[in-house]
Amino acid sequence: MRGEEKGVGIAEWVARFSLLTAYSLLLTVLLAGCGEQLHRQQSYVFGTLVDVTVYGEPEDKARQVTDQVLRDFDEMHHTLHAWEPGTLERVNGILALATPQAPARAALPPGLVPILQDATRLAERGENLFNPAIGNLVRLWGFHADSFEPRLPDPQEITRLVAAHPTLADLSIEGITLVGRNPAVRLDLGGYAKGYALDLAAAYLKSQGVDNALINIGGNILALGSKGGTPWRVGIQHPRQAGALASLELHDGEAIGTSGDYQRFFELNGKRYCHLIDPRTGWPADQAQAVTVIARGKGAGTLSDVASKPLFIGGPGEWPRLAKKLGVAEVLFVAADGRLAATRAMASRLAWDGPAPAVQVTE
Repeated sequence: MRGEEKGVGIAEWVARFSLLTAYSLLLTVLLAGCGEQLHRQQSYVFGTLVDVTVYGEPEDKARQVTDQVLRDFDEMHHTLHAWEPGTLERVNGILALATPQAPARAALPPGLVPILQDATRLAERGENLFNPAIGNLVRLWGFHADSFEPRLPDPQEITRLVAAHPTLADLSIEGITLVGRNPAVRLDLGGYAKGYALDLAAAYLKSQGVDNALINIGGNILALGSKGGTPWRVGIQHPRQAGALASLELHDGEAIGTSGDYQRFFELNGKRYCHLIDPRTGWPADQAQAVTVIARGKGAGTLSDVASKPLFIGGPGEWPRLAKKLGVAEVLFVAADGRLAATRAMASRLAWDGPAPAVQVTE
């Protein structure tokens, strides 16, 4: 993307994510040759390409359950979208009216209550570097849009929003009513929703007797079972080249998530500005190209989506400590200068695409 580029439209995003599908964290040729036992459907939801693959089920059943998963994703997208008209936009409009003397009160659909409670818990574990309350900062930078222009916001406005220190701790839940006291809070669950959707889809598929599937939402992937007794294999996108940096086997109940500066970004005067905003400064994080984590067990999808954000923002000096706080043992960190670091547990699983690079291994 060039500095003079005037933004990225939906059609180009579809093309970009289709390319990502071909090269990273997706099934691609790794699914070839499975014959009639494999059913795969794609859609465009959550602003990204979604891919659901079911193995070993009759075609009619596989299509039925996959259709339902995609319908659920679409409904969740409209509920949780941060800027299109819908539930979250309505709630944000009410929260903006809050004052310390007169808190804002917004009725919530029951399904949003556990999401906000869980997001608050994970935000605290990640020292609020994953902070779904900074939607105003994300919007100020122009990333609350399907297309955006390469421009820098007013530094004084950045300073004002950072000083307001919006966090999910500014909110409380009374029954199904959300109470807000800080008008600077604007909810943006973009760093949470895809992982949560993975967990819901996995639970639904299991309830329908589907034991083997791979669910992919724009590179956030959760595996169920295997592919004919063979573990699912996924690739990790190279953040600066078309193609995979490495690949690994993903086992039953595991989820993999990546945060990178190569999906939503713009360049201005030779510098890259990505959508991952550091709440401490109000500026896009610039110490990493990409961070990939693996999570497992209950809530694996959600954790894999959330945990990569604090590690990306924390940078080389903070990610190992933050990974331990968040409970993720498998991490691959690509620094801004391209240097690689990984936990020992992750390094042992990686198959490099080409000669093995130098990797700093940590516990």
